[in-house]
Amino acid sequence: MKSIFAVVAITAALISGAAYAGSDDDKWINKCISDNAKEGATADVVKKYCTCMNNKMSDNETQSISTWEKTHQTEMKACEAEAGWK
Repeated sequence: MKSIFAVVAITAALISGAAYAGSDDDKWINKCISDNAKEGATADVVKKYCTCMNNKMSDNETQSISTWEKTHQTEMKACEAEAGWK
C-alpha cells in the first residue's frame, strides 16, 4: 500500500511540475509576441517564431526571449526560417 501511495505522489508531483513549466513558457512566449507585434509579420508567424525561440532556450534561462535573441543569432535565424519570417 505504501508503494502505491509513493507512485501516486511522485506522479502528481511530475504532472504539477509539467503544468507549471507550461505556464512559464506561455508567459515568455506571450511577452515575445507582444514585443514583436509591430515587426511586420503575421500573428501566426510571430507565434511560431516565439515558440521556436522559447524551445531553444534553457528551462533555467531568466532573460526574456527578446533579450536572449540578441546574443543568440544562430538560433534566431533558425527560428525565423522555421516560422517563415522575412
